Amino acid sequence: MADNNDPVFQIQRVYMKEASLEQPNSPAILLEQEQPSVDIQLGVEAQQAADGMYEVCVSATVTTKIKDRTVFLVEVKQAGIFEIRNLPQEQMQGVMGIACPQIVYPYLRSNVADIVTRAGFPPVHMAEINFQAMYEQQQADALQAAEPPQIIATA
Repeated sequence: MADNNDPVFQIQRVYMKEASLEQPNSPAILLEQEQPSVDIQLGVEAQQAADGMYEVCVSATVTTKIKDRTVFLVEVKQAGIFEIRNLPQEQMQGVMGIACPQIVYPYLRSNVADIVTRAGFPPVHMAEINFQAMYEQQQADALQAAEPPQIIATA
């Protein structure tokens, strides 16, 4: 039998929170033979949804362009609701910044590829993401931004 103070980490639900597709220069741009450039931007957000329940969203913005004209723009926000209880506060940020996004991300990748394919384009295959490295880099950047500037005296 579990003690009421035992740590709890459970997935309650994974869902697509938001999705959009734009093809602002269709149909003319579809006749172009040039290979488009692809830019993928990722983001992670977390917020408390209820007592012991947290929503973690991983978002992707995929922009493809030929020269300065957009071929398509896809934005998807994939979310998960997680029950997280009885964890030390210093571990909460890591769980929400690493463990939760790792669970949600494969769904995001699949949905982006599906939307792009259904729009008539070859699928965009998003690479695996090391959320631990991403989280550690964000923490290092935040720490560096919080440090006062060093003053170097020269004689």
